[in-house]
Amino acid sequence: MVKETYLHGKHVKLGAKMVDFAGWHMPVQYSSIIEEHKTVRDHVGLFDVSHMGEVFVSGKDATKFLNKVVPQSIDKLQYEKAVYCQLTNKNGGLVDDLIIYKIGIECYLVICNASRIDEDLNWLVRNRRGMNVNIDNQSHNYSLLAIQGPKAINLMKKMGYNIEDQKSFTIKPAVIADVKLLASRTGYTGEDGFELLMENEYSEYLWDEILKEGQEFGIKPIGLGARDTLRLEAALHLYGNDLDETTTPIEAGLSWSVPKDKVSDYNGKDIIMNQIHNGIQRKLIGLEMEDRNIPRHGYEIYYNGEKVGIVTSGGVSPSTGKNIALGYVKNIDQIITGTTIQIMIREKLHDAKIVNRPFIQKRNKV
Repeated sequence: MVKETYLHGKHVKLGAKMVDFAGWHMPVQYSSIIEEHKTVRDHVGLFDVSHMGEVFVSGKDATKFLNKVVPQSIDKLQYEKAVYCQLTNKNGGLVDDLIIYKIGIECYLVICNASRIDEDLNWLVRNRRGMNVNIDNQSHNYSLLAIQGPKAINLMKKMGYNIEDQKSFTIKPAVIADVKLLASRTGYTGEDGFELLMENEYSEYLWDEILKEGQEFGIKPIGLGARDTLRLEAALHLYGNDLDETTTPIEAGLSWSVPKDKVSDYNGKDIIMNQIHNGIQRKLIGLEMEDRNIPRHGYEIYYNGEKVGIVTSGGVSPSTGKNIALGYVKNIDQIITGTTIQIMIREKLHDAKIVNRPFIQKRNKV
């Protein structure tokens, strides 16, 4: 059975094109993907991301437990701060990628991908043995709204939220339009913005209030289509495409999120540390097509007539007008930024250049 968020009726009423995504009936677009994309880049957009998972981890051993299951140093995470990390398996592969917020003494909020909630819970429970930890999946009780774009801060101020001292990757209790919620300065677009977590019963009212108050800033509801083009331009990974249980954080270009000095053990640590010190056999690259062909997920990558990799995410970049992609290739010396490689599209090879990631300048650091 396909699930619906509390805001499903709002999307239908707005005329959204609905699709099945990760077991949820979600809006892919309300107008056009390019128009919605540019709204977020230039103004502000509102997303329903209530399909994401919310798991609360608490108890005497909560910090010790999370420190065991992710490479990040959770013991160093301060109150009301957030950290991006990965839930690794015994081989260093990714069960999921997460954001973990510290919301109290030995109390954390874990945001996980909609398609991975069951797998994450199963893995967490399996790793809990011998520890005093409560793992509480509250995904069904909460809604999550994302306000993203350069004018997100203006909208939040107008709605009475004083965020002058709130930095990126922090979370704070807030009251917006008389609704008590948690406001984090995070997002998945490469723009500044906020994600608002509230009990389901308040989500429809707050959705309407945000759209009403945001009119002067050019706000529009944004679907999953633009969410994907926005995150691709920012070179943000999509689980199931760019990340999976066979991919390590180092191969995925996420070594910045793996502390080199972490003493305590975690799943896959030996393999991950070995890759940091001795190198990897494959790596993630950014690609820009030299013609108008569009690279798609699953297309093969060639270099000097040899298949060397595969495209994991690809499409049109509305901000640059170019066709871009992420993909994994063999880690050989000749395949570097500036190298021309080829993508197999409809049984013909088309030139593409390896470029730096992200594809646009991100503006999400505050």
